[in-house]
Amino acid sequence: MDLLHAMGPDTVVITSSDLPSSLGENYLIALGSQKKIKPDGTKVTQRIRMEIPKVDAVFVGTGDLFAAMLLAWTHHHPNDLKMACEKTVSVMHHVIKRTISCAKAMAGDGKKPSAAQLELRMVQSKKDIENPEIVIQATVL
Repeated sequence: MDLLHAMGPDTVVITSSDLPSSLGENYLIALGSQKKIKPDGTKVTQRIRMEIPKVDAVFVGTGDLFAAMLLAWTHHHPNDLKMACEKTVSVMHHVIKRTISCAKAMAGDGKKPSAAQLELRMVQSKKDIENPEIVIQATVL
């Protein structure tokens, strides 16, 4: 992460690493790092780690949604990467959960949803996007 910081950005988030999770192989590890300068001029770096449950489906647009949510939530919480990432990942969780539920209902019992049925349910998730319930916590490192 320091290598990425050295290239210029003050905020770096890696959304899914191959690092092992203490919760098992069904989890992805996300890492975040944000450099800040305090009012007294001292430099501080906040680093976080999140363990995110894997989902057995392929979606189109999740990277775009993640980037948009991270931009929005870091704007709302410019000095709290932990909160911004918790809200971002929680939005992702709610949208994906809703999408899977709708896709399974459309596909029918025992049938695998098609790519079209797995289109992200953005409109239906408006409330979760605007005010997500935090369901995945970050750990400050």
